[in-house]
Amino acid sequence: MDVEGEAARILAELAAQADPVRAEGEKRYLKSDFVHIGVPVPALRKVALSAVKSKPTRGELVALAAALWDVTEEGRPVHEARMAAIEVLMKRVALLEPRDVALAERLVRDSTSWVYIDQLAEKVVGALVFRHPELAAVLDAWVADPDMWVRRTAMLALLPGVRAGSPDLDRVDRYGDALIGEREFFIRKALGWVLRELAKKDPEWVAAWVEPRVDAVSGVTLREALRYLPPEVAARLKPATRLKPASR
Repeated sequence: MDVEGEAARILAELAAQADPVRAEGEKRYLKSDFVHIGVPVPALRKVALSAVKSKPTRGELVALAAALWDVTEEGRPVHEARMAAIEVLMKRVALLEPRDVALAERLVRDSTSWVYIDQLAEKVVGALVFRHPELAAVLDAWVADPDMWVRRTAMLALLPGVRAGSPDLDRVDRYGDALIGEREFFIRKALGWVLRELAKKDPEWVAAWVEPRVDAVSGVTLREALRYLPPEVAARLKPATRLKPASR
């Protein structure tokens, strides 16, 4: 693969589909300072994934993702280029090796929005950790990181195991306790999502985890956690939320 050529082709094809009105609306919605082209996600995905249909090598994949991620205009990152970088990594994530967690961490730390983090956390970092369980030690450090998006990634990276029916319950437990007092909405939501997905397969575990913590857990987290619990269990846990401040 000609990595530079592929990156340039992707950018040119995205630019050809530019929609300034959509771009401005997207910037406002995401509260973004990045350059936005205004390409819908399905179209962006089609353009990006055409670059990896030919099954690149691991080195080519990593180089292409890095090249797209680092694209700037007038000194600012380009939103669609970063989204394309994530798409190619997700498509060929099976090529990644444990050493590539360093690239994933760089992308996470460069991210400033859920729109990048959510896919990176589950579909790139989480996929790596699921295939290489020894990498979970990295998440142990991330869950206490000063960067809120890194902490969110640590939690959401547990989702592949949860969805596959082989959850890391020890880490769900420990990370939940580590993050239960967070004031950040995106951390509270991440904990809730993991508990919600886990409740689909193991509602007893989720109920047992939530019940002794029901007065400590945020309303955002609790609403997600209760969503797939048996109605009688959810009803038993709900009353504790009624006296909580609305902001929680």
